[in-house]
Amino acid sequence: MLIFRKPIEGIERPQMPADVVIVGGGPAGMACALRLSQLIDQHNATHPDSQLSKENIYVLEKAREVGQHCLSGALLDPRSMRELLPGFEKEAPLDAEVIKEAVYFLTEKSKFKLPITPPPLRDHGNYVISLNRFVKWLGGKVEETGITIFTGFAGSELIFSDDQKEARVTGVRTDDKGVDKEGHQKSNFEPGYDLNAKVVILAEGPRGSLTKQLINKFDLARNANPQTYGVGVKELWEVPSGRIAAGEVIYTMGWPLTTKEYGGAWMYGGKDNVVSLGFVTGLDYADPRLDPQRVLQDFKQHPFVAKLLEGGKMIRYGAKSMPYGGWWAVPPVAGNGWMILGDSAGFVNSARLKGIHLAIKSGMLAAETAFEALKKDDSSAATLGEFQKKVESSWIKDELWKVRNMHQGFERGFYAGMFHTGLQMITGGRGLRNRYPATAGYEHMRKLADLPADGGAEAHLLGPAKGDGKLTFDKLTDLYHSGTKHEEDQPAHLVIDDTNICNTRCVKEFGSPCQNFCPASVYEMVDDASQPNGKRISLNPSNCVHCKTCDIADPYQIITWVPPEGGGGPNYDGM
Repeated sequence: MLIFRKPIEGIERPQMPADVVIVGGGPAGMACALRLSQLIDQHNATHPDSQLSKENIYVLEKAREVGQHCLSGALLDPRSMRELLPGFEKEAPLDAEVIKEAVYFLTEKSKFKLPITPPPLRDHGNYVISLNRFVKWLGGKVEETGITIFTGFAGSELIFSDDQKEARVTGVRTDDKGVDKEGHQKSNFEPGYDLNAKVVILAEGPRGSLTKQLINKFDLARNANPQTYGVGVKELWEVPSGRIAAGEVIYTMGWPLTTKEYGGAWMYGGKDNVVSLGFVTGLDYADPRLDPQRVLQDFKQHPFVAKLLEGGKMIRYGAKSMPYGGWWAVPPVAGNGWMILGDSAGFVNSARLKGIHLAIKSGMLAAETAFEALKKDDSSAATLGEFQKKVESSWIKDELWKVRNMHQGFERGFYAGMFHTGLQMITGGRGLRNRYPATAGYEHMRKLADLPADGGAEAHLLGPAKGDGKLTFDKLTDLYHSGTKHEEDQPAHLVIDDTNICNTRCVKEFGSPCQNFCPASVYEMVDDASQPNGKRISLNPSNCVHCKTCDIADPYQIITWVPPEGGGGPNYDGM
């Protein structure tokens, strides 16, 4: 029997007053905290009679240490950082400035280099970074200002007011610690805190669990396109000197995907012969047997890639989802007591494969809005709604507006997508119409009965990778290199609404795709003679790398990812 995480009722929780609570210590959350501190310092220096305090401003970060859960390619467009910290290049941990880029179209055995790099993929002036190290550095800057960062504390649920006339967010409850698998309190039990906040800022990254609560509570997505996602599966490699120069960027499209799937690969040369290598697969593919981790392993076997990696060593692994939906999928980002930032809001330029700079800029704009709310002691929708206006009048919208229909154009495959992309580039993002409709990715998944039994053209993408232990790896070997650790004796943080659907319908209709799309072997169908199909779902939650793919791609939408006990998860050191 599976026991799922539920809040423990009837216990007395510590209460903490807060002015601002920022949930998530990634680039958006840290930029928000740092900019808010700057504004408060400037105000206090010029207004000795109306001082503002930083004492009740908190950042909640679920990882054990700042940056541990941060993963991206990563290339940094420095635009927003130059606004936040002029001259940041002198001290930030930047691996290399981009000096060279190339884009290739791959077939199974050969490659074709595009004669001209498409404008969205021209990266001169950007920086190859480790997002983990970069955010850790930003976190140090925040702590120097006097703002408190609570690491190892996850936001488990939002606190809402009881006022039916003016529903609002009034705080955040942190996770209970010391609860066993059966939901009982252990000897080290500590109840979560209720942080009663004037302003709650959600910067949780893609598919944030509190953001999801907020969107459902207030039906914020009713006028937006459904958000669509890709999952990026990444490995960090040490390669022999001279293979990929520091600052060299390589993108590929095509193989191993077919023309029916959306996605592509990157290789970024960092310092000390370390290469960031990964593949993003759009989570709107049709065949439930497709395995994104295997896609990366197949990609590395291409002669072009294998030659670059020959004699090298894989040193780290991770996976993360990213929002592809674009401007039309962004929900309202502010309301009574709340704001949404970065990937949680969907601020990603899918044409450029970049969102860090947009996350930082959104954090800065939210900080400016929160600052005004603190000065006026007013966190109503009228005051915080200024954040919406700031975003819409900033270069965030300017950038996203030009690619507002980018991903939607690929709904009917690669060739249709390239046609729409070309048309959109000519028309400033419009294409055939101002707003292309979209379909949630999981709705594209087809039942096994409607697919060729042998996989057809996708056969090489289906099922788990076996791995040779040198160039390619199975999931558990890759997972070992993610540094993932969780407290074993805790309730599962993958909440399945009805396991009977898994055991009776899904195993037959879709072949249990959770076993395939999860890049960390969390889901397993085990033999059970008592079940009608002879299988039942079993979870390995301690494997979870917090990518949220299951929450996104499940065809029945019965899986909900919620934070595990704070401090658990991957350790993306250097990623």
